[in-house]
Amino acid sequence: MSLEQYWKKRKFDKTPEPKGKVLKTSKNRFVVHDHYAIKAGHHHDFRLEMDGVLKSWAVPKGVPEKKGKRVLAIQTEDHPVSYADFQGEIPEGCYGAGVVKVFDKGTYKLIEKTENKLVFELKGGKLKGKYTLLRFKKPKHWLLFKSN
Repeated sequence: MSLEQYWKKRKFDKTPEPKGKVLKTSKNRFVVHDHYAIKAGHHHDFRLEMDGVLKSWAVPKGVPEKKGKRVLAIQTEDHPVSYADFQGEIPEGCYGAGVVKVFDKGTYKLIEKTENKLVFELKGGKLKGKYTLLRFKKPKHWLLFKSN
């Protein structure tokens, strides 16, 4: 996996975001950021530590906390694992400009992984339980829901 897309989108001389690197090991962490983006508006960024990076999805309606709610999750570029601890303000004129805060974080247990489906159990401060991500036919669009 690569962080090239992440690096290309950012001006590290202006943004406080970490440059990061791909790690060789994974601790199965997850983080959900509250992102108050100037252009895209408020949304969650859902991230799973996998393959040495944070696999990332923008979730416009927020990560469901209750069973039955299904939401769109749009896959974005991989982020460095060091981004899991990032909180701060991305300046205007930079990609993703706005305020980023940690909404929740913890660990996850991977139950199933295929090209088009991820099933995992979250163990966070707020988010707990079994979740599923299903890829739509549109390449970067996924369905995210809590299954128990």
